[in-house]
Amino acid sequence: MLGTQLAQLRDGTPTGLTDADDVVAGFDDALLRGFARVGEQDAAALTALADAVVGTPLGERVAEAVGKVTAGSVGQEHLAALAGARSALLGAAHDALLDQLDTALGRHRAPWTPTGAAGDPSPARAAARSWLHETALAGWRGIDHELLSAVGTPVEAALAEPQSRRLAVLLDGFAAELRAGLPVATMAQVPVRRWADLWSRAVLLAQDGPAPVPAIERVTGRLLPLGVDVHEHETAVQVQLHAILEPADGTPPRLVRVTVGAAKVATIGGPAVWRLLSAYPALLTAIAQRRALTVTDLPAQDGDLHWVDGQAQVGEPADPFATARVLLGTATATALPPLDRHPVAIAEPVLLEGYTVHDDAAAIDLDGHRLAVALDRLPAGGPLTPALVAASSTCLGLIRWDDGRWLLQPLAVQATVKRRPVEAHNGDWADGVTDPKVAKAESRAGDAVAVLRERAGRLLRR
Repeated sequence: MLGTQLAQLRDGTPTGLTDADDVVAGFDDALLRGFARVGEQDAAALTALADAVVGTPLGERVAEAVGKVTAGSVGQEHLAALAGARSALLGAAHDALLDQLDTALGRHRAPWTPTGAAGDPSPARAAARSWLHETALAGWRGIDHELLSAVGTPVEAALAEPQSRRLAVLLDGFAAELRAGLPVATMAQVPVRRWADLWSRAVLLAQDGPAPVPAIERVTGRLLPLGVDVHEHETAVQVQLHAILEPADGTPPRLVRVTVGAAKVATIGGPAVWRLLSAYPALLTAIAQRRALTVTDLPAQDGDLHWVDGQAQVGEPADPFATARVLLGTATATALPPLDRHPVAIAEPVLLEGYTVHDDAAAIDLDGHRLAVALDRLPAGGPLTPALVAASSTCLGLIRWDDGRWLLQPLAVQATVKRRPVEAHNGDWADGVTDPKVAKAESRAGDAVAVLRERAGRLLRR
């Protein structure tokens, strides 16, 4: 990625992006206070949302929904229309930003093509809609323990339906976040945008009726890792590998993702999280040793490979930086499904070389163009640190959009430390810690994963 490409990203935001963000922010503030009683300020915010989708297929429904909400007679179908309008605005913002990024990178993106239909009436989704309706009426400041405890019924019902488990996990996590914030009225800073994102997504996932289903294909070929993005929460860890697939049928290389995860407890963190993913030995070996993988008949959907470790074989060494230099510029990316389109979902692999670092690695400068660095996204379970980023001159990373600006999230760097070349990747410890000091500290702390597994096994045997 050259300085001229950075300049294209920095030279203005897409038309209407700020206006769309303001409309969404107004709706989110109204949801904070709740729809049981809509004041003048919130009525104006809802009207602005309706005005933003005038002339679209959503226009009439959203206008009707706004009228019902302001009159105090909001139903579940009206909330679905409002959530749809909000998601449509953020989806349009996502598309505009991604088009700007693709233009700057010269990246080709295959369109999203749905096929078939699915979605029959479901008691579980009906229960979820009822709970989400109650939360919207109360608003985040009106949420209490009694309302949050009621989420157990729709979560349990949704878990029993394979097609609704995504909704179940979302509702469970959403309720846990709300519970942790009680009483919301005393919070120093309410995550208004995040909670509105979760609520809107849940409302749309809880709808019955026909829904587009993306095609699932089977792919065979060589998978070349680029870098690993690690998402860690108190109760879960998720590892997402960004890679390039060279299909065996000779079609052009494709940018793909592989995501695996596991449940955890808060006491497991840092390098120990990798041991939770022991069910994927081939994947972890390829990540840690920087090797290619040969995959056979692996399910793929919207650029994501549904990982089956038994259908992958670890191959020859494959330097991610060399892969990026040769293939990243020509690899085809895949568009996200409409429901997943949101500015924060943008995470595009890039290679940057020959830059200088500023402000303790908080920003880099390439040909006179500055780009902020997301140091807070560096995982604790890998060797990549702010100090190594500060000493680097080459970086494999993800370009993201956050808080109204483009950011670089490092996945791997090549640096010079004490006049010696050093290379560090987020996934270097996927197969075990290689830093002697960190390994010694881990040894002193004990294997929390092994202890918890032993205790769980003891409980199950009783």
